[in-house]
Amino acid sequence: MIDPAHPIAKLLRDDRRYKLDAYVFVFEALRYAQEELGFGAEVPSEDELEEIEEWPTEEQNAPAPRHLTGQELCEAIRRYGLEQYGYMAKCVFNQWGVYRTSDFGEIVFNLIRIGEMRKTPQDRREDFDDVFDFDEGLTKKFKIKLPKG
Repeated sequence: MIDPAHPIAKLLRDDRRYKLDAYVFVFEALRYAQEELGFGAEVPSEDELEEIEEWPTEEQNAPAPRHLTGQELCEAIRRYGLEQYGYMAKCVFNQWGVYRTSDFGEIVFNLIRIGEMRKTPQDRREDFDDVFDFDEGLTKKFKIKLPKG
């Protein structure tokens, strides 16, 4: 159970469109994108840019967190969803209140608003709009993987 004082608990009370599982899945898909797919570039967030008076030099060796675009995160969500839920991915997302990629944009920007995720100055909520169609990307692209042998 989530701590009622946690910012996500308050978010869930204020915005009832999406289930907690959808928020957790976005964090998992972000990790999957960075660690398994190698997505993301080292780009400072808006918060980090405000703290930096000038860009660090290579000698300062100050790595920025890896950042994904909205489109990259949506592709990671699609792949991770198929890996985790197979042919049922679309149904699972729908159970969470997620019907299109723009819903994932709403989730991400809710998390940004409460300080649980960060964004760069170039990031926009619209970056998540119409990245893929759920029927095409989750149902028609699903392939059953048979074990080799």
